[in-house]
Amino acid sequence: MSKITTDVLVIGGGTAGFGAAVAAARQGLNVHLIEAGNKVGGVMAFCPGMPWGAAYPCDTSIGGLMEELSTRLFEMQPPAAERRLCTLENFGDEIIYDHDIATTAMFEMLEEAGVHLHLNATAIAPDMQDTKIASVSFFDRHGQHDIAAKIVIDCSGDGDISAKAGVPFVLGDARGNMMGVTLTFMMENADWDRVFAQNDPYFTSYAAKGIAEGRLHEDLGKLYLMKGFHQNTVFCNSVVIRGIDGTNPEAVAKGTQEGRRRAVQMARFLQQDIPGFENAHMTNLGPTVGVRETRKLKGVYEITAQDLADGTRFPDGIVCCDNPIDDVMRTSSDMTHDAMVETGDYYTIPFRALVPEYVSNLMFAGRIISADATAFASVRGMPQCMAMGQATGTAAALAIAEGCAVQEVDHATLVKALQAQGVQGLGREELAKT
Repeated sequence: MSKITTDVLVIGGGTAGFGAAVAAARQGLNVHLIEAGNKVGGVMAFCPGMPWGAAYPCDTSIGGLMEELSTRLFEMQPPAAERRLCTLENFGDEIIYDHDIATTAMFEMLEEAGVHLHLNATAIAPDMQDTKIASVSFFDRHGQHDIAAKIVIDCSGDGDISAKAGVPFVLGDARGNMMGVTLTFMMENADWDRVFAQNDPYFTSYAAKGIAEGRLHEDLGKLYLMKGFHQNTVFCNSVVIRGIDGTNPEAVAKGTQEGRRRAVQMARFLQQDIPGFENAHMTNLGPTVGVRETRKLKGVYEITAQDLADGTRFPDGIVCCDNPIDDVMRTSSDMTHDAMVETGDYYTIPFRALVPEYVSNLMFAGRIISADATAFASVRGMPQCMAMGQATGTAAALAIAEGCAVQEVDHATLVKALQAQGVQGLGREELAKT
């Protein structure tokens, strides 16, 4: 069993973990990042081609690492990303990108920052000493390793280590209902002009016909089809499987296999029934389902739907957002895209929602944020998760420099540091139009 000592341990290599690791390493800290899969990106890895939505509240970039990464892709020759208006209501502009180039750019940014990356490595348990995580054990193909860190940042999506460290949590909403999981795929060689000539952005008349004939699953009443980054590719974000507990590996495996069946069925339906798909074929079927919601940890502050509806800009706000309530089949086949704030308004996500009440050297970021069910449905966008990670990585440096608990990090200093990193719309500053 090997033993590792570091300044910061980041658990989970999704967009939140990426943001946390890069931000902390750029502050001169020794950072180790543990990722259970074989690539970084989280939902990007599970759902290749998933757009980055909510990066432009009020038509303005949130800034920070999200803007840096997207600018890298925009400026490549040829460009590897493009800003487009989302076809779904209330979502505004989003970033469409070449999946493989985007993940390569993320690997490069981690490498440039000096992050020690452990892939195919699963965090198992924390070793607690009073209110502090002394070390975390993880396993890879070589066996067990123990890593002692001054600060631990849980960006795992499910919050296993935080839960084992004693942080209270709820699963899904107050009654344990979790949003549906999704298996995505792409259709290549589709004729965009004919596919998107429909007046109905959700292809509901076609879907109703497929369901009535038993050729589509009954939950496919709306077909979420979006232009992919490359010409004549279509991203299919439609296959949602309800009732899957994302913390249960067996349930995820069963959900993934059910998703495969529905995806193959849907691809055949598109080829046979929707004009423009006649010569298209399915590709980039996700390796597993994308999980939207499992644990929500209890932080020093829990974000509420009322906070967001009021457009609250917290003194310790670390990222802006105007995302709608993107609630996907939590208790039924219904999906909502209801606006969260008034047009032209936005709210900020408070740092206190990323900090537990008692564990003195632990923070968390991403979809395990402390929020009620409705607020969570708005704050969970990948750009916001990346910014949450950036905030925790920056806060880690402040806590280590001051020798203080993460709960004692000075919020004004943190906000000022994030502003210096290009994060926009924090504190008393308004979002600057780009």
